[in-house]
Amino acid sequence: MGNTSCIFLGCIDQASVGVVEKWGRFEKLAEPGLNFFNPCAGQYLAGVLSTRINSLDVKIETKTKDNVFVQIVSSIQYRIIKQNADDAYYELQNPEEQIQAYVFDVVRAQVPRMTLDQLFEQKDEVAKSVLDELEKVMREYGYSIEHILMVDIIPDPSVRRAMNEINAAQRLQLASVYKGEADKILQVKKAEAEAEAKYLGGVGVARQRQAITDGLRENILNFSHKVEGATAKDVMDLILITQYFDTIKDLGNSSKNTTVFIPHGPGHVRDIGDQIRNGMMHGKAANLDDN
Repeated sequence: MGNTSCIFLGCIDQASVGVVEKWGRFEKLAEPGLNFFNPCAGQYLAGVLSTRINSLDVKIETKTKDNVFVQIVSSIQYRIIKQNADDAYYELQNPEEQIQAYVFDVVRAQVPRMTLDQLFEQKDEVAKSVLDELEKVMREYGYSIEHILMVDIIPDPSVRRAMNEINAAQRLQLASVYKGEADKILQVKKAEAEAEAKYLGGVGVARQRQAITDGLRENILNFSHKVEGATAKDVMDLILITQYFDTIKDLGNSSKNTTVFIPHGPGHVRDIGDQIRNGMMHGKAANLDDN
């Protein structure tokens, strides 16, 4: 923005408008470019105004409904209405102070009716209220309010620390809930896995015993058929003695086993065999009695 003037002419920059006076009174607005004046008739260029958008930052300190002091930083974008540039030139001595005063008035009337949370949520409504008020007033002075932005809302430092602590506590509480749910799921899955393992282990033991039983039965039948005069009792005694010595051999080969021995001998193996046979016979007799 600028102007170059001499006695008879003046140059006005683009995006500007000149104010021409005659004998101290406003006469007309001069368009950008080269303009001619008649100083002999009292005509001259009194001033040049820019029609570009200007930005004014305003900081307002006020209190919310819940007694929290906040500092609001707003940015007001305004420009001169070209057709009313004479009003802007003559009516206001300092337009920025006038704009700032209206912003203070509107914000301090709106914010005390809101809580801090509402202020953060409804800051656009506060900006709209300021825009409506400023637009209505400043247009009479040749100014157009283009935009109003609530750039920042800064609570008191102690309030910010308290809000951060509350937020941190809520997040820790939520994390504890999630951790508890995760532990619960882990325990349930662990219990299910243990139950499944025990079930499969039982199935394996049952199949192992079934295989041992089938093997013993097959051995007894084969031995009885191949050795004449051998009874099932003789074969069972022989198998039990064989398994007995196999067990003693396995215990002797393993140096890491801790074993407690009780009095034993081949005779004890025969007694164990007798006990097994007697138990089976009693079971069969009980089944016959029930029938």
